[in-house]
Amino acid sequence: MVLCCRMAGFGQTAIVGQVLDAISRQPLESASISLYGDQTVNTFTDHYGRFYLKARGANPVLLVSYVGYLQRTISVSGKDALRIELQPAAVNLKDAVVLQSGGATRFSTLSKIDLDLQPVKNTQELMRLAPGLFIAQHAGGGKAEQIFLRGFDCDHGTDVQVSVDGMPVNMVSHAHGQGYADTHFIIPETVNSIDFGAGPYYTEHGNLNTAGYVSFSTYNSLPQSRVQVEAGLFNSYRVLAMVDLLKKNKDKQSAYIAAEANYTDGPSLSPQHFNRFNLFGKYNFALSEHDQLTASVSAFKSKWDASGQVPTRALESGLISRWGSIDPSEGGNTERYNANISFVHRWSSQTSWENQAFYSRYLFNLYSDFSFFLSDSVNGDEINQRERRNMLGYNSRLTHKSYVGDALFTSNFGAGIRYDATDNTELAHVVKRRFLSDVKLGDIRESNLFAYAEQQASVGNWHFIAGLRFDALHFSYIDQLDPQMPAQGKAIFSPKLNIQYTVNPRVQLYVKAGKGFHSNDTRVVVAQQGQEILPAAYGADLGITLKPGSRWLLNIAAWYLQLEQEFVYRGDDAVVEPSGKTRREGLDLIARYQFTTNLFANLNFNLTRPRALGEQKGQDYIPLAPVATSTGGLFYKARKGFNGSFSYRYMKNRPANEDNSIVAKGYFVADGAINYTQPKYEIGLAFENLFNTKWNEAQFATESRLKGEPAPVTELNFTPGIPFFARVKLAVNF
Repeated sequence: MVLCCRMAGFGQTAIVGQVLDAISRQPLESASISLYGDQTVNTFTDHYGRFYLKARGANPVLLVSYVGYLQRTISVSGKDALRIELQPAAVNLKDAVVLQSGGATRFSTLSKIDLDLQPVKNTQELMRLAPGLFIAQHAGGGKAEQIFLRGFDCDHGTDVQVSVDGMPVNMVSHAHGQGYADTHFIIPETVNSIDFGAGPYYTEHGNLNTAGYVSFSTYNSLPQSRVQVEAGLFNSYRVLAMVDLLKKNKDKQSAYIAAEANYTDGPSLSPQHFNRFNLFGKYNFALSEHDQLTASVSAFKSKWDASGQVPTRALESGLISRWGSIDPSEGGNTERYNANISFVHRWSSQTSWENQAFYSRYLFNLYSDFSFFLSDSVNGDEINQRERRNMLGYNSRLTHKSYVGDALFTSNFGAGIRYDATDNTELAHVVKRRFLSDVKLGDIRESNLFAYAEQQASVGNWHFIAGLRFDALHFSYIDQLDPQMPAQGKAIFSPKLNIQYTVNPRVQLYVKAGKGFHSNDTRVVVAQQGQEILPAAYGADLGITLKPGSRWLLNIAAWYLQLEQEFVYRGDDAVVEPSGKTRREGLDLIARYQFTTNLFANLNFNLTRPRALGEQKGQDYIPLAPVATSTGGLFYKARKGFNGSFSYRYMKNRPANEDNSIVAKGYFVADGAINYTQPKYEIGLAFENLFNTKWNEAQFATESRLKGEPAPVTELNFTPGIPFFARVKLAVNF
């Protein structure tokens, strides 16, 4: 239910309320609330669909709009309670507004548009919805993807903070790499919205938020139940079920459960035998008019085989084919079990208090072989990385809104803690998955205590956000092979400043500046005795958001980011690899256009100049850092009947080593889909790599030695990208 009340005083009417989806009862975040006849957006709804607005004069009339819903005009006069329910409708870019506040970013609106136009088929595509973000899989589908963003090779998440419903996805001090972000436990159809921010400018986001962050939010209530089956090439199958458990009185409570099972052998000559099972349940309960409780649990289990990387010389000599393998015994298994609970109390229409607690049990076991017979000419160099982890945490945030004259002030105060404990984090030398010897073995204890304060002010056409964040980290490593390693701790302050100026309803200018950081691996921290282990990132954005017509939405940003130390733990080798200070400068372009009621186009284009500082010219390239990327497509979206899409992703050639003597090859890959949609069912065909392009998905300059070779060779090793792939789906809604 949406309550909207009036409080008269000093010639103003204070209006508070909430906006919901009329069908699912899902709160609508970032819905715009305007005074009718006013050309500016006066306010917008928060994460819970709530808003607070003051209007001069009696009998105010509100215009409420949200992308993908019918606009409504609401009269407040003479009503003590007002239900603002928006009916789902076709996506229309005229409802995408130039927001006057940074509390709801333009990126979340863009992601909502993209998610509506192009429903994702897997968790990989979820990540790709963030503009400028690229991923690469190189371990049979079961390992977390390698992430690229804003000129960063983020490995598996070192410089991108990822979360779902406020719960961290990244695993700090992971057995395979710092910030390891495995999103495969997310069932893509449960995701309602994606919030994304580039750069280190956001007070509530701390560790690992240097290049940016990606936050997924799942549905509180399903719009409908669904059963879906899919089948595709390479012996690929998927089954999905999402069941709404409480169809009545959804304003009071809602609950649903979702399950997903996947299997594929993949295109490699050695079958991947990849299988994954996901289970997710969520319950939402209004304890009272002022109290809301949300709880979710999930379980994820996956197992796979992998063919590994292909050395260029092995392919060119005919030793193996593109889909062959030097060591087909790679692969692994992983599990994650989550519990997430949040409680929100509204002290008043202006003040709310959010609390969240989460727990994850995580198991990881990975077999890899990158160098073959470089170190061990008899048994080979296969390694096994494994860990068992307990992760728990608590977050709290107090939000207060108030008016001083016509200026709206929003204050956010937050605090929390995250604690990670791993047992027997291991790096071992193995042969054909058989144990030979330990390289590293120990127990990790890492905690992150944080607090922040942020003040927002909307004054006329100006909007200011100033924040300060404090993080204190404590690192402990009990090395079972060498116990002489004392615990370490360090703290860091991160100031943030964002300024926006809305010239008119079609033009907004903004500047962002801030400091962020990524922590280093606990094993590095204790080995370095706490020195240079919280490298800071300093960044600035200068941008403009444009809406030159009702069918257009554009964003252009020039940015700069300097990192004190790209200093990470290379888990594959159990060594520390500092690479000094780096600087990145870039230009981002985001464009959306609506041709007709049902036909849309999007374009993302990113240019970056990444360089290492203090190195000689020509020796200052940052390996694998993207220099030019682009994604885009055409989308035909109708609520009933035929739908379709054509999309592409492009990455330019980029240096694979410091002097650019080895080049990671660029690629252009196109995908397509066609669906026939009715209220009760949907039939669809999805195509990946429509033109059957030969492309390299993951690439590395690797030193390796094949069996019988007299000396090692450093060259490009790669994982081939998927060839032409097609799958069919049948979904039934009820």
